[in-house]
Amino acid sequence: MTANTKNSILIIGGGLIGLSIAYEFARNDFKVSILSKNRSESAGFVAAGMLATHAEGLENELLKFGQHSQSLIPEWIKNIEQDSGIECGLRKCGIVVPFTNMKDLRKFPTYKYGKYLNQKDLKNEINGINSIWKHGLVFEEDGQIDNRRRLMRALERACSLHGVQFQEGSEVKDLTIEKNKIIGAEVLNATGELKNIRCEKAILCSGAWSKKVLNKIPVFPVKGQMLSIQGPLNFLKRVLFGPDTYLVPRDDGLIIVGATVEKDSKFNQGNTPNGIKQLQKGIWSLLPEAMNWPQMEHWWGFRPCTPDFKPIIGKSDIENLFLATGHYRNGVLFSAITSDLIFKFIQDKTLSDSEISFLEKFSLKRFRI
Repeated sequence: MTANTKNSILIIGGGLIGLSIAYEFARNDFKVSILSKNRSESAGFVAAGMLATHAEGLENELLKFGQHSQSLIPEWIKNIEQDSGIECGLRKCGIVVPFTNMKDLRKFPTYKYGKYLNQKDLKNEINGINSIWKHGLVFEEDGQIDNRRRLMRALERACSLHGVQFQEGSEVKDLTIEKNKIIGAEVLNATGELKNIRCEKAILCSGAWSKKVLNKIPVFPVKGQMLSIQGPLNFLKRVLFGPDTYLVPRDDGLIIVGATVEKDSKFNQGNTPNGIKQLQKGIWSLLPEAMNWPQMEHWWGFRPCTPDFKPIIGKSDIENLFLATGHYRNGVLFSAITSDLIFKFIQDKTLSDSEISFLEKFSLKRFRI
């Protein structure tokens, strides 16, 4: 970035949230630079891409946040596709949540948004579903995006075409602060050089690694292991969201299977035998015949989690450093509203009552009350 920092935005973190925010600013004629140590490690590349506002059983402000974001996603994706020339695989395919008994179904936080399925209905919706499931809900408004193969690449291309400067392999060693304002970041780049990148404003969206950049942020990694299987084309038409495992069918028959929830793994990399066994057990519990389909790939990633499982969005303690992190299991779902909200907030745009409420509920200040 040049010495002229007017209207310059420094994005610290090049995952899905960072790319989404960078795209929003760049398409509005800001000079944007993305610092990223290794974008391929970001949760956006490893997530299943579900838009599961209701199937996830979100509650209170998270439910409203998800519903708001889901309403923005079609137009958001349309713009990304037009700018990048890459189709993102957005599908409102619906998500089925199965239950073994009516008591659990009625206790499900968002059951009123779903359509009830008896066991016969379940079998019609999900060919070959395990007979242990007696009831179900289908959330027809929920769906998916092919984040790993399409959305992330589309955002990268759209950002690049809008002039975003990517600095991959760049590790932020320290933030340069003067009079409680960030004026830049000290960065170790891919060739081992230590450089100072200057900026007018910065947005920290480093996901599970955010605390390494700013220690005051209570974000920690929750590891998730995943795999994919190749099923027959159109065998599974809806996402199947079980209590411990989900199956997300892409339009070419590939099925994403996830995910373990490992809260004490820290940043331990790699798949483990126990993790793969857990996923295979989950496949059998949902769709037994899928155990015979070929496994195509195994991978893992780190979700950015906060103590209350809610994102941190808005101001930091530093005047011109803003936060967009801690999205935990719903980074794909929340990406559209997060980028929109951060852009409006930083630009002092008029916010609706619900948007003001989101910023209050997801403020860093809630951890200090």
